[in-house]
This record gives sequence, C-alpha cells and structure tokens, in this order.
Amino acid sequence: MPRRIIGGAFVSMDGVMQAPGGPEEDPTGDFPYGGWLTTMFDEALGHQVDTLFNGEFELLLGRRTYDIFTAHWPFMPDEDPLANKLNRIRKHVLTSCEKPFSWQGSSRVADMEALAALKAEDGPDLVIQGSTTLYPQLLQHGLLDRLVLMVAPIVLGTGKRLFGGGTPGRTFRMVESRISSTGIIMTTYEPVGVPEIGSFAMDEPSERELNRRARIARGEW
Repeated sequence: MPRRIIGGAFVSMDGVMQAPGGPEEDPTGDFPYGGWLTTMFDEALGHQVDTLFNGEFELLLGRRTYDIFTAHWPFMPDEDPLANKLNRIRKHVLTSCEKPFSWQGSSRVADMEALAALKAEDGPDLVIQGSTTLYPQLLQHGLLDRLVLMVAPIVLGTGKRLFGGGTPGRTFRMVESRISSTGIIMTTYEPVGVPEIGSFAMDEPSERELNRRARIARGEW
C-alpha cells in the first residue's frame, strides 16, 4: 500500500509551533518563549506522542528540524525507547541543500515531486514532527493525509506558525479529539478539500450596507 504522510504538531492557540521544547531549540527571530510547552506536558500528551510514533514509520523532516533532532536523539541513552526507534529508522529530509547527513539512515528528498514518488512507494507511513515549512507545500500538492494537532492553552503572539504565508485554503474533517489535564486539545484531522463559502447576509442588503460596500470599494472603509 502507498504510504500516508502524517503530521504531528505542538501549537499555541495562535498557531505558533516554534521551539516548544526549550530556549535553545530554535531562537531565530529573537523568539523569547522557547520551551513554552514543557510545563504543560502530562500523561495524556505523552500517550498522544507515543501513539504518533507507534508501530512502523519513517520520519519526514525539514532541514532545521532535522538539525535539532540529529543534535539530540543520537546522544540519548540506548535504553530510551523513542531514541532507540528514531536512531534505527529511515529519516527523509526535504531540502535543496546537498551537504551530507550525519545521522544514520538519513536521505535527502529534493522537492515535492520526489516526495510524491516516495509517498507512492510501498512502505511505512511518513511521520512529520516540527518542520513548519513543510505544511503549506504538502497542502498545495495534496500530499498530507492526516494532521494531529496538540493545541496548548497559550498565546505567544510571535514565532513561526504552522500555516504561514502561502498556505492554500483547505477544509478538514475531525477524526478524534481528546483533552489533557493541562488543557491541551489533541485533535486528529484529515484534509477534505477546498473551502466552500456562503453568506449570512440578507438577500436584500440595507441602504446602510450598500453604502458600507461602496466605501470599501473606494478604499475609505
């Protein structure tokens, strides 16, 4: 069977997913809140992470997340079950950079066309962690199959967002949802299609509404 691409993302209420695990994880852009997730991690969230990384899978990462992972997981004790698994499996890095990889089992995916070919192969699912730059491209090319959002009850106001500029409009259906003891909402979604629009406006707009629309058209609103 063709693989699925499954994203797993820790995000704030305003969609920021930069550096949830510590101040030194990704301080780019003078991000001041590195480590914002750590005090809210509980058993339920740990179970959700275990579920995401359960069974057979391979990693799909952006270059910067790969750099974060390769500086951490190879140096964890062998007794750590997640470290043992991540160090053993294949890692695919979506990047145009051709520098060699230092983490065993790593290979480069040059572009979306190459990723589509990889996805079409028989093999385990490709699981994303972090890697903000991947999501707009995956949605644009119809390659994302499932998205697990772990939304923490915090607003950060700055930082790299899950769906940044250039993200195409898409609708999703909810597969399941749970909540942790610290208020983290863990929801699994699957993409459905492009947004369908409607209107709650009156069939016959009021004169005041017509005037408002005229001001918008003139750039006066």
